[in-house]
Amino acid sequence: MDLITTFFNWDILVRSFPMLMRGVGNTILLGVASIIFGGAAGLLVCLMRLYGPKPVRLFAIAYVDFLRAMPILVLLILIYYALPFVGIRFSSFTAATLALSLVLSAFTAEVCRAGIENVPKGQFEAASALGIGFWTTMRTVILPQALRVIIPPLTSNCVSIFKDTALASVVAMPDLLKQATDAQALMANPTPLIGAAAMYLVFLLPLVRLVSYLEERGKRQMTAR
Repeated sequence: MDLITTFFNWDILVRSFPMLMRGVGNTILLGVASIIFGGAAGLLVCLMRLYGPKPVRLFAIAYVDFLRAMPILVLLILIYYALPFVGIRFSSFTAATLALSLVLSAFTAEVCRAGIENVPKGQFEAASALGIGFWTTMRTVILPQALRVIIPPLTSNCVSIFKDTALASVVAMPDLLKQATDAQALMANPTPLIGAAAMYLVFLLPLVRLVSYLEERGKRQMTAR
């Protein structure tokens, strides 16, 4: 009984529910913003690495390697706590979005590069022979074919970014974890933390299953070839 009243106290869960729901909204907003900005930046970095002049390619390689090696938490702390010393200040939401987007862009760039390089070079040559420009070829011929390869790992990266939104609590952003810890401190009971864990599972488990489905479908398509 003590275990239930300590970790699964229904009255405390109901009282903390509005706080947790505000945290869920902020978490989803942070995750979606990071995926949009990180995905767009990653595709741009990928194209820079594949088709840019040599200095641009070298910059893209260094960018990807640096951000893939940098822990998100360290990057977030640098952005939020270190940049103010040189006069650059961001809100907790902006700092978290920037850190997550930068790291996601590096992984997205590598995934997109692998997908584009998987498309036969003859596709470019055929489009060029027909007088189709580079950007039109990329948009209408190459990327649609590459998507079949890159969607499963991209989806997996997006799930990872949603999980990493919990790190935003370090910079006092009122995400789901921060709201849960505040509620736990306010009510002197860990039940809000259990509620937060359950909420993470509710919206992340379907995404995990989606990743598994896409990976299995991709394997079947590769086998069918």
